[in-house]
Amino acid sequence: MTRFLGARGVAAVGALLLSLVNGSTDALSQVHMVLPVAQNFDLRSQGLVAATPSASVIVLVPAPRLTLPSARSASAARVTVAPVTVSSSLPLSALVDANGLGELDEEASCLATAVYFESKGEPLEGQLAVAQVVMNRAASGRYPSTLCGVVKQRAQFSFVRNGAFPSLDPNCDGWRKARAIARIAQKHMVATVPTDVLWYHANYVVPRWRQALVKVEQIGQHIFYRA
Repeated sequence: MTRFLGARGVAAVGALLLSLVNGSTDALSQVHMVLPVAQNFDLRSQGLVAATPSASVIVLVPAPRLTLPSARSASAARVTVAPVTVSSSLPLSALVDANGLGELDEEASCLATAVYFESKGEPLEGQLAVAQVVMNRAASGRYPSTLCGVVKQRAQFSFVRNGAFPSLDPNCDGWRKARAIARIAQKHMVATVPTDVLWYHANYVVPRWRQALVKVEQIGQHIFYRA
């Protein structure tokens, strides 16, 4: 660039940039003084000026000012995405068929174990309701905050002995369904009992604690309650 402009041309370009950024009229006048010297340098190719139809006149076009966002505005632009609840219009039996295979993580395995031992003889809706009660407890703040913690809590589920689960046949159809129910419950694919339902019992027993609760519904042999 200095080969074409010389010292005055370089000064003109510098003054031009200064005038565009700061709006200085003094700097702008310096540019006009040396325009004949700078004519060999195509300012239009730099996006700084635009020529009129007359080759002897150059019209300066101020560059647009760039405004950098402040920290506050950048923060305000952040979007919080709410968790998505998945729902399905498929029948529960079809969902069970589609979700019964594959390994489970520890939490899902604890949930499936509770479903299996508490409700394997119940209709699928009843099994799903049992899974939902376990999940409701974990989210309630009144019970342990993990599914395994809820299932293994002392004196809550009769199939648990000293914090351990009994053995089961991993290839049986009941376990396949229990695995599927656990996945369906965790993904919220089907609406089941309300989120404030934390208790249930079989209809062939009459526990005293039920008197302090509100009956919600009965599914199969299980009666479900809220506080």
